[in-house]
Amino acid sequence: MAAVIAVSGVKNSGKTTLIEKLLPALNARGVKTAVLKHDGHSFAADREGTDTCRFLAAGAMGAAIFDGEKFQAVKFTEVSEIDLIALYPEADLILLEGFKWTDYPKLELVRSGVSDAPVCNPETLIALVTDTNCIVPGVPAFGFEDVDALADLLQKEARR
Repeated sequence: MAAVIAVSGVKNSGKTTLIEKLLPALNARGVKTAVLKHDGHSFAADREGTDTCRFLAAGAMGAAIFDGEKFQAVKFTEVSEIDLIALYPEADLILLEGFKWTDYPKLELVRSGVSDAPVCNPETLIALVTDTNCIVPGVPAFGFEDVDALADLLQKEARR
């Protein structure tokens, strides 16, 4: 079973950028990582002009495209992160982008000029990533450029 860790923080705190930096470092450590992002709004499920988009526009209840290495599926149904986590049984680690109000263990980002204090329950924090003097007692703090140290921490969490 994969370790599930949320990368949380307020909007524009750098969650996507940090995940993007962590992925090569995790890959170099042999940590197979999947990422799930929740969109609080609605998103386009496919790109206009693709065959699958055309199928959906014509009334298909779902559509998928695949080759010998990957697939992409669109299915209109209620879904949760738990359903999507199940799609990655081979993963060592699943990073959730967002999920600040959940009980998942978290890296919380507090970025100067964007936020001045953590918003997550301190009991869920495994680390704080910040460029401020913000501290949470008992929670290690890292800078935004401490990618290797954060990858080490995530690797340890994935091994638990």
